[in-house]
Amino acid sequence: MENQNAYEKPVTFKNIMKFAVPTIAMSLFMSFYTMVDGLFVANRIGTQALSAINLSAPIIQAVTAVSTMLATGGSALIMKKMGQQKQKEARQDFTFLILVNIMIGLVLTVLGYAFIEPIFRSMGLSVHVETYCTAYMKNYLFFIVPILLMNNFSLYMIASGKSTLSLVCSVIGGVLNIILDYVFITVLDLGIEGAAIATGTGYCVTAVAGLLVFGQKKNLLHFARPVLQPSVLREATSNGFSEMATALTTCIVTVMFNATILHYVGEDGIAAVTIITYVLLFASSLYTGYSYGVAPMLSYYHGEKNSNKLKKVIGTSLKIIGSISIVSVIVSLMATRSLVGFFASPEHPVYELAVTGNRVCTMALFFIGFNIFMSGMFTALSNGKVSAVLAFSRSFVFMLITMGILPLFFGVQGVWMATPVAEFMAILLGFRMFIKYRETYQY
Repeated sequence: MENQNAYEKPVTFKNIMKFAVPTIAMSLFMSFYTMVDGLFVANRIGTQALSAINLSAPIIQAVTAVSTMLATGGSALIMKKMGQQKQKEARQDFTFLILVNIMIGLVLTVLGYAFIEPIFRSMGLSVHVETYCTAYMKNYLFFIVPILLMNNFSLYMIASGKSTLSLVCSVIGGVLNIILDYVFITVLDLGIEGAAIATGTGYCVTAVAGLLVFGQKKNLLHFARPVLQPSVLREATSNGFSEMATALTTCIVTVMFNATILHYVGEDGIAAVTIITYVLLFASSLYTGYSYGVAPMLSYYHGEKNSNKLKKVIGTSLKIIGSISIVSVIVSLMATRSLVGFFASPEHPVYELAVTGNRVCTMALFFIGFNIFMSGMFTALSNGKVSAVLAFSRSFVFMLITMGILPLFFGVQGVWMATPVAEFMAILLGFRMFIKYRETYQY
């Protein structure tokens, strides 16, 4: 019962950070080795291959959308039942949802191999970029089931009080990925195929560790004989729908973003967008990691009906996120040229595009943290509908508006402005919902 005692301790900054620091570090490290992938690809293969990774991103986002939904929605549901002292039922639900993920992964793998070539052929890309895209995804799809398990086990390790283990798995997987990037791309000259294999192999670490850890009954959360309950799947799906909506709408927005930048700049613009995305991903991972870390606390105290602790966690969280936002903006602006220089030389046309774009997009970091936390908070409180509205509005509606209007007036500069303006619109909606439901959840 040691893991449960962590929830029974007083809510202080120190105890909150015990939950959050491992997940922040894990999220930062995962984004870091995503950037390392880009570094190897850009410097060893070329910016066309870097563009191919960005063009492949919507497919990857679509593939993981369902798993993200079940992982976040299922985690909130299971930890709520743990708070209600329904341990046996929670473990049965956990096992059932993991099996559902495996089945979904197998189906998506088959569909991916069937449609991957026609998808890229229809995009009107140059021969080289299309070839890179197809080669990357054919190797990436082989790891779909382990990737879906990794997404789930990372959150369930956090929820069951094993944040440090989740971090260790991420670090080991990331280091393995970096080593294999060097071996496959530089030593064995496997090109972009090697980058995909290295990434997939790194993700397997958490998947394998999760199977071993949750197979032991001594843990607070472990595998049990599953019970087929459509209501559990329905509730997990409903509760985590906002996260799936975020992934799916991000997929759509990425396609739209790429199409717009292709129209104004060409394939060099895609490479610039990729570099900017890496920078924003690294900064945003601070907020994502924090939100994942405190989500089990919110779910547990909600299930326990402990409004005092709930209020303290949320109040402290808003202060922490505000501080991180200011620091991340300052660092990103100061380090823009150095960050872009890792991916492209100053003489390359991609360089100035990425520098200009990053300076504008960095303004979004003032708002992203609050938007991520608001959506995650309502998911943790089992209010998937509000979370879905926030996520869908932020990731799709507001981006659709800004991407459709701003480039018409400002050209390529309007493309860079779209993200911070959309995030600002989202934060206004987020705080409106925050105030509206304050009495309902007593925070």
